[in-house]
Amino acid sequence: MSNFLLEWYDWIKALHIIAVIAWMAGMLYLPRLFVYHADAAVGSELSETFKVMERRLLRAIINPAMILAMIFGLCLLFTPGVVDFDDSWIWIKLFCAFVGLGGLHAWLSRWRKAFAADRNINTAGFYRKINEIPTVLMIIIVILVIVRPF
Repeated sequence: MSNFLLEWYDWIKALHIIAVIAWMAGMLYLPRLFVYHADAAVGSELSETFKVMERRLLRAIINPAMILAMIFGLCLLFTPGVVDFDDSWIWIKLFCAFVGLGGLHAWLSRWRKAFAADRNINTAGFYRKINEIPTVLMIIIVILVIVRPF
């Protein structure tokens, strides 16, 4: 397996980056849809349109992109010579990716279901604040991977 990972390292890395970009695009766009949806009247045509957009975004882009990002990321993690597990940066990066982005992904899924059932309890302002979380996590992760400060 390690020979395969070494031989295909550049492709795996490229596919990981593509999947992460798609995942992040969705993670940035879905809370923005929630901002507008929170202000739409329940049962209105606009609200129903947001429901369709949110469901399609989550199911067609965000979920598959997250799964692929994690699969390719784990392949990179176990490619010989790529990561030194004694370095602190990798553990912080994994925490930010799996707990931070993965946890936010779960919450976005939960909020989407609440909107779909017309049971949203959060304000547009709440979702505006939530919309900043993926950006902050992305900045931290990119710095950790590129600079490897620890």
